[in-house]
Amino acid sequence: MGHMDQRLSTDVVDHRNGQYVPILDQEDPQLGKFDQPLPCFGCGIGWFSLLLGFVCPFMWYYATILYFGNYYRRDPRERSGLAASAIAALICTIAVLITVVVILLRSL
Repeated sequence: MGHMDQRLSTDVVDHRNGQYVPILDQEDPQLGKFDQPLPCFGCGIGWFSLLLGFVCPFMWYYATILYFGNYYRRDPRERSGLAASAIAALICTIAVLITVVVILLRSL
């Protein structure tokens, strides 16, 4: 409790001196970093790619490259959407391979 009182008093002193005081969470200093909305209409690149992939499946592969390139380290909120797009790319690839094998076998 004494540590919190001391921190508060220094903030007040800094404020009186006309200096800006950063607003941070003491337990998790990176928490304030992710207050901004995600790109692509606020849903993130991964989820946006997942939805757009139903129209253009190449978007799933683009998001997969971002996922394996550790793009989500910039913003951990992107990880789930990029992983979902990677799974969609895997399912799409398997479906295309099965379709090609069936077409080849029927043509013989």
